[in-house]
Amino acid sequence: QLQENQDEIENMMNAIFKGVFVHRYRDAIAEIRAICIEEIGIWMKMYSDAFLNDSYLKYVGWTMHDKQGEVRLKCLTALQGLYYNKELNSKLELFTSRFKDRIVSMTLDKEYDVAVQAIKLLTLVLQSSEEVLTAEDCENVYHLVYSAHRPVAVAAGEFLYKKLFSRRDAEDDGILKRRGRQSPNANLVKTLVFFFLESELHEHAAYLVDSMWDCATDLLKDWECMNSLLLEEPLNGEEPLTDRQESALIEIMLCTIRQAAECHPPVGRGTGKRVG
Repeated sequence: QLQENQDEIENMMNAIFKGVFVHRYRDAIAEIRAICIEEIGIWMKMYSDAFLNDSYLKYVGWTMHDKQGEVRLKCLTALQGLYYNKELNSKLELFTSRFKDRIVSMTLDKEYDVAVQAIKLLTLVLQSSEEVLTAEDCENVYHLVYSAHRPVAVAAGEFLYKKLFSRRDAEDDGILKRRGRQSPNANLVKTLVFFFLESELHEHAAYLVDSMWDCATDLLKDWECMNSLLLEEPLNGEEPLTDRQESALIEIMLCTIRQAAECHPPVGRGTGKRVG
C-alpha cells in the first residue's frame, strides 16, 4: 500500500510538472519563469531521487540563456543549492560537462549580480571536483580580480584563492608556527607575485590586493614574511627572487599596507549596477 501511495503521488507530481511547469517555465512574464526555476531547484534539492536527473536539470540549463537577468540569476542560485551538497555531486556530472561553458561565459554577464553568482557557482564546482574546470576556464575567472566592479572582483578573488592558495601540504602542519621566509605563507606570497607578474597588469596591484582582501587577509598582512623574502638570504635549494619579482612584491606589500590603513577599495573600483 505504501508503494502504491508513493507511485500515485509521483504520478500526480509528474502530471503537475507536465501540465504546469513545462508550459510556464517559458511564460511571457519573466517573474513566472523565475518562480518556475526557483521551485524546480527546491524540488531537486528536497527530493533528489525523483527530480535530480538530466530530464529535469536540462530545463535549468536551457533557462540560463533567458533574456531577463532575474531569471538567469534564479538558475544560478538553484544550482548553487545543489552543488553545495557534496552528496549530490555524482548526479550533477553530466549536467556540469554539458553546461559548464555556459556558466563560465556568465561570469561576463552584463548584469553584475548574475556575474557574481556565476563565479560563486564555479567556486562550488571547483570544490566538488578539481578536474572539471580546465586551465582556460580558470583563467577566464582569474582575470576578473582586476574588474572595476568590486563584488565581481571579490568573488573572483575567492575563486583564485581556493584554486591557487588554499591547499596546504601535510608537512605544513608541522611548520605553522615558523615565521618569516620559513612560514607556510612564504610559498603563497611567491605564488601571488608570480600570478601578478603573469597577469601583466602591473599598475593594478591595488585591485588584486583588494579582490583577495576578504578571503586572504592573514596572507596579505604577513609583512614579516614579505620582509624576510626581500631581505634575508634564500634557504638551501631555494630559488632567490629576481629583481622583477622583488619589485612586484614591494608593490604588492605597499598596496596591502595602504589597504590596511585606509580600509577602502582603490580609486576606480565601485559597486554600481552598471559601468557608466
